[in-house]
Amino acid sequence: MRRPAMRTENKRRMRVCVFMLAIALFQIANLFGQEAISIDRQTAEHIFKTAEVFYMEDGTNRLSFEEIKSAGLSKQFVPNERYYPKNFNRSSTYWFRVKLHFGQQLPGERVIELFDQTADLVEAFIPNGTGGFVHYQTGASIHFENRHFMHKNFEFLIPALEKGTYEAYFKVRSRQMVNVILVYRTMERFVQYTLTEYFTFGLFYGMIILFSFNNLLMYFAVRGRQYLYYVLYILCVGLYEMSSDGIAFQYLWPENPWFNQYATALFVCCVSVFALLFTKSLLHVKQKEPRLNKLLDAVIILRVLFFVYCLCFNQNWFIYKFVEIVPLSVAFFSGIWLWRKKYRPARYFVLAYALLFLGFVLKVIYVLGYARFLPSSIGHYSITFGFVMEMTFLSFAIRDKVRLLKNKKERAQKRVIEQMQINEKLHEMHNSDLERKVKERTLEVMQKSEIIAGQNRELKEMNSLLKAQSEEINRMNQLLTKDNKNLQTNIQRITDDRVLSKEMNFEEFGAKYPDKETCYRVLSELKWKKEYCCIKCGYTNYCIGKTPYSRRCTKCTYEESVLNNTIFENVRIPINKAFYLVYLVHFHQGEISSYKLSQKLGIRQSTCWNYASKVKNILTSNTKKHKKNEKSGWTKLVLNGVDQST
Repeated sequence: MRRPAMRTENKRRMRVCVFMLAIALFQIANLFGQEAISIDRQTAEHIFKTAEVFYMEDGTNRLSFEEIKSAGLSKQFVPNERYYPKNFNRSSTYWFRVKLHFGQQLPGERVIELFDQTADLVEAFIPNGTGGFVHYQTGASIHFENRHFMHKNFEFLIPALEKGTYEAYFKVRSRQMVNVILVYRTMERFVQYTLTEYFTFGLFYGMIILFSFNNLLMYFAVRGRQYLYYVLYILCVGLYEMSSDGIAFQYLWPENPWFNQYATALFVCCVSVFALLFTKSLLHVKQKEPRLNKLLDAVIILRVLFFVYCLCFNQNWFIYKFVEIVPLSVAFFSGIWLWRKKYRPARYFVLAYALLFLGFVLKVIYVLGYARFLPSSIGHYSITFGFVMEMTFLSFAIRDKVRLLKNKKERAQKRVIEQMQINEKLHEMHNSDLERKVKERTLEVMQKSEIIAGQNRELKEMNSLLKAQSEEINRMNQLLTKDNKNLQTNIQRITDDRVLSKEMNFEEFGAKYPDKETCYRVLSELKWKKEYCCIKCGYTNYCIGKTPYSRRCTKCTYEESVLNNTIFENVRIPINKAFYLVYLVHFHQGEISSYKLSQKLGIRQSTCWNYASKVKNILTSNTKKHKKNEKSGWTKLVLNGVDQST
C-alpha cells in the first residue's frame, strides 16, 4: 500500500523539478540575451526553433522598424517558448528577430526562408554588412509577381557579409494563425530542396489527374455516381493541397491574392461534402443503413452551414480546420459499420480512411509542437501522404466493388443460362404435349365441324324464314306509320274544332300554346304566311334577326319584330296569356267582363280591361263579323293593320 503512494509522490516531485528547471532556463535566456546561431561555409541549412527566435507583439500596429531596433524596444523582445513561433493575437503585428554569427566571410548566395504560404504581409529586414538593412516586402495579400523569388514560400536573399554577428528582423501580420518557421539555406540547398519539392508536387498532382481522368471515363461508361463523386472529391483534395502549399497562388490566381483568404476554407469544405457523398454512393448506405444515411445527410448540411456562417459573419473561424475531424470520423465510422455488416468493398474504404485519419492526427500533433521527434517533412506533409494513400486504397475499394459487381453479374448470367437450358427442356416437353393435344383437338374439331355444318344449314333455312317475316314487319310498320300520321292530323283537327266550339280553360289552351317560343312561331307563320315583304322598302329577301322569329331585310337591313303591326305590339303581359285573352274575347264575341278575364288570367282587372277593349274595338270595326265557330277565326284578330294577303 505504501509503495504506490511513494511512487506517485516521486513522480509529482520530478514534474515540479522539471517545471522549475524550464522556468530557470527561460530566465537565464532573458538574462543573457538572445543566443547567436553560428553559421559557416559547411552549414547548408538551419531551422530556427524555440528560443533561437525572439519576438515582440505590436498591439498598436504602428511601430516602425527604426523604433523596433532602438535600444528601448529591443529589450522588449522575448524568447519564443514554443517549438515554432506563432501570431497568437491575429489583430496584432508580430516582430521576430534571429541572430546569426558568421565565423568567416560568406558569399551572398544564401537565403532566409519563411516556411509558410498563408501570411498576409511579411516584411524582412536583412543586414547588408554596412550597418544598414535590405528591406523586402511580400505576402499572400500581394500579387505573386511582386516576389523577389518566384517560389511558393517567402525567401529573402542574404547579401555577402563579413565575419561577425548580425540580427535579422521579420514583421508578420496575418488574419490567420501562422507558424513562423524561419529557415537558413545556402542557394545550392535551396535549389535542391525546391526541385525535390516541386518534383514531389508534380507526382502528387499527376496522380490526382490520372485518378480523376480514369474515374471520369468510368463514370461516362457505367454512369455510376460514385465515380463522379470520387472525381470531384480528389479534385477538391488537389485544390486544397495547392491552396495550402501556395502552388495555387503561384499558378492559378497569381493576380487575385484576395482569393487566398477563402480558397483553403472553400476547398476543404468541398472535400468533406464530396467525401460524404462518395461514402453514401460507394457503400450504398441509403439501402443498407437508412439511419446512418440520415446521419451523413445531417453532417453534410451542418458542414455547409458552418462554411456559409463563417463566410458571411465571422471569417476568423476559417482557421478552425479541426472541425473536419467530424465528417472524417463519420465517414470512417460508416465504413467500419458496413464492414461489420459483411459488405466487402468497405474493407479498403476503412483502410484508406484509417491512413487519412492517421495523417490528420500527425498533422495536428505536429502543428501543436508535440511531434518534434518526427522529421519536418513527415510532419508537414502528413496529410498529403494520407491523401495519397487514401486515394490509392479508395481506388482499390472502387475496383473491389466493380469486381464484386462483375462476379455478381457473372453468377447472374450463369443462372440465366441454366434457367434458359431448363426453359428449353420445358419448351421441348411443352411442344411435344402441344403436338399431341393438337392432333386430339384436330379430330374433335373435324367431328364438331360436321355438326356445325348441319347447324349452319338449319340456320340458313331459319334466316330465310326470318327475312320473309322481316319484310312483312316492315310493310306493317309502313301502314302503322301512315295510320299514326292520320291519327295525329285528326287529333289536331279535333283540338282546333274544340277550340272553336267550346271554351277551353288556360291549362287546356296552354297545351297548344305552352310557351313564348310557340306563340312567336305561330305569329311568324300567321304574319308571313305567304312570303316576307319589307314594310320599309318592299324587298322580299331576308335573314334571321337578333330577336326570336324576327326578320331583317337584306337590302335596307331593317329588322321587323314578329310582334310589329300585330295586336300584341307593345304588350306587357306574357304572350301566352295575351293569346288566351284574345281567344276568350273572340269566343264570347266581346261579351265577357274584365273582372272575369282577371280571374281566368290572374292579371289585374285594369290591365285586362285595357287590352280587352282593344280586342273588342277590332271585332266591332270589321265589316264582316267573325263567326265564333269559324276555323282559326280568333287568330285573324292578331294581324292588326297588316295586309293578310302578304
